[in-house]
Amino acid sequence: MRDTLKDKKRIVFKIGTSTLTHPETGRLDLVKMEKFVRILTDLHNQGKEIVLVSSGAIAVGRVALGLGEKPTKASVKQACAAVGQSRLMMVYQKLFSEYSQKIAQILMTKVTIANDTSRHNAENTFRELLDMGVIPIVNENDTVAIDEFDLGDNDYLSAIVSAIVKADLLVLLSDIDGLYTDDPNQNPDAKLIPYVERITDEMLGMAKGPTTDLGTGGMSSKVGAAGIANDAGADLVIINGNDMANIDRLFLGEEIGTLFKAHKTRHFHLKNYLDR
Repeated sequence: MRDTLKDKKRIVFKIGTSTLTHPETGRLDLVKMEKFVRILTDLHNQGKEIVLVSSGAIAVGRVALGLGEKPTKASVKQACAAVGQSRLMMVYQKLFSEYSQKIAQILMTKVTIANDTSRHNAENTFRELLDMGVIPIVNENDTVAIDEFDLGDNDYLSAIVSAIVKADLLVLLSDIDGLYTDDPNQNPDAKLIPYVERITDEMLGMAKGPTTDLGTGGMSSKVGAAGIANDAGADLVIINGNDMANIDRLFLGEEIGTLFKAHKTRHFHLKNYLDR
């Protein structure tokens, strides 16, 4: 199973806020981002089609505006997103330009997926960008879409994007090594689960919520995202993004993280997953 990952053609990567930022300050970890951008560009140079779903806008805006604590009020979150999204994309633009890699920004909302016309337009946009050799960078349009905060986080968005672009693989970069039998931060006897054929109720019970002040999701949302991606026909892997070299190890066939096996559902339709 692991050896087949190197042959995946269309890959969606999702990176979370806690992976992008320094835990002490909440500011962007530029060294880690540079390594990440270099690896993605190199994968693209190998002929793979890459889509990046990136969190971080609210956190970047929060730091820029001098807010000490994570905002809870919707309008404050939106203001932080408005400030942070442009700053985050500016950093990505600078880093990718060092390797002459073109990028594009795509901001999505739940309406984009629910409406047949807008979803079809999104599919066309992704297809054209990938055909042109561009790496789309996707985030929720947090500035205007209250409903998106109810969605939870970008784990679900990355699974939805995987379905829209018909990805072969979704890679979730986390601050943990994968799915464990229990929370390894609380239980030293927790065991890593390397492979999941089918998601069970027991596995859903193993998953925990967010453990950092910066992140909005947790293992529960990642397992939920795996359910969507697998049903859409994409394998999903959770790996630890604190060491970006794990991406290279993944495509060398090493057994790291947790691999959720795809099992495309007949008559799959994204609308059926929007209210999960």
